[in-house]
Amino acid sequence: MGMMVVTGAVCKCAFGTIPCALQVTSQAACMAEGLPIATIQDMQPGINLKSFGMCTSLVNPAVAAATAAALGVLTPQPCSMVPAGPWITSSPKVLVGGIPCLESGAALMCGIGAGCIRVVMPGQTKAIV
Repeated sequence: MGMMVVTGAVCKCAFGTIPCALQVTSQAACMAEGLPIATIQDMQPGINLKSFGMCTSLVNPAVAAATAAALGVLTPQPCSMVPAGPWITSSPKVLVGGIPCLESGAALMCGIGAGCIRVVMPGQTKAIV
């Protein structure tokens, strides 16, 4: 089990060029250090997670096409993350309104670039589950 993830947590995609902050919108009742705790439903692109910069995954059709056009030279393209389901958490026992909370060991798969998105800084340091 890890630490509770809150709004402002830093996430990173394995194929992204920059990290981004998580914005919690799934609930506002349960807090840690005065910040809303994230749930597995906080995964919407552009709302909960902004862009990870440029995508470097050749599984992403845009990156593959640009790389082919550049004669095999990897040509990153803007991130257009599409979640392949909700966050996967190792400890779905802590619930808020019946929805599992997000903990620092959670992962989210991208359906376009096949990247694994992970929490690199949970945003708080006191509440451990």
